[in-house]
Amino acid sequence: MSRILKKKDDVPKRSLWQRFKDVAMMDVGVLVRGGVSPGSLEKLEEMLLEADFGVPVTLRLIAEVELQASRGLVQTQDEFLLALRTGVERALRAGSSSPAIAVAASGPTVILVVGVNGAGKTTFIGKLASRYRREGKQVLVAAGDTFRAGAIDQLKVWASRAGAQFVGGKPGSDPAAVAYDALESAVARAVDVVIIDTAGRLHTQDNLMTELQKIGRVIKKRIPEAPHETLIVLDGTIGQNAVAQAKAFSSSVLLTGIVVTKVDGTARGGIVLAVHEALDIPVKFVGVGEAAEDLLAFDAAAYAIELTRE
Repeated sequence: MSRILKKKDDVPKRSLWQRFKDVAMMDVGVLVRGGVSPGSLEKLEEMLLEADFGVPVTLRLIAEVELQASRGLVQTQDEFLLALRTGVERALRAGSSSPAIAVAASGPTVILVVGVNGAGKTTFIGKLASRYRREGKQVLVAAGDTFRAGAIDQLKVWASRAGAQFVGGKPGSDPAAVAYDALESAVARAVDVVIIDTAGRLHTQDNLMTELQKIGRVIKKRIPEAPHETLIVLDGTIGQNAVAQAKAFSSSVLLTGIVVTKVDGTARGGIVLAVHEALDIPVKFVGVGEAAEDLLAFDAAAYAIELTRE
């Protein structure tokens, strides 16, 4: 997960810790005397909020650092960083946090992918299909976003690139029918994994949310245990809007995992913690680039280290 802090030209981005030192958020003299100054904590709080950690997570991280300092465990920069890193990992492991993807006991594993336009949903599906193909699995991709002809074509290209099978309808056709046809094909062809795209529906459009619920019902009609995963794809650069999107989708469909795309630096890396906190569902993947191999299975410990790497 070290690629999280790399730009496209492979130049490391400045970490939270580097920026923390730059704005004099650490008073080493105070630490050496056995404490953390209120001013340092206030500046840390400001920085964490700016990095989209959200209020609940930020307050817990501040409390973690302050508690460790009160016990005499924060007297150097390294100890301060460790306290912050420990708090980040603890927040990511709180509640429902397993990144493992559910697998069907028999038949195809069905993964439904939701999210708004521009979040990187289609690209994520292509990368996920490539990941499963590298594992030797038979994959079928279904173009359930029938509202945009371009979405069907784009997903077809990704499926071909990944070596996955493809099912798509005509533009404007019933997305639920496409999903059903995909499941029929998957069962007939003994496919291992079915990944179903959905329209890049705005979370404020009730009719599209209703359509998403219909897709879910149709999937269950064909395979009662499915979908085994319903993943929401969120753009990591949009900050707290990602939390609002996630909450709105979760009110209409049972989400089982979070995918955060465009995580190519730590400027707003705290959004991963904020969304996990808001929904109490696990982060499954992060996308750190455009290539197929730039989809990383989420690792809380690795993310905490990268987020606070000096």
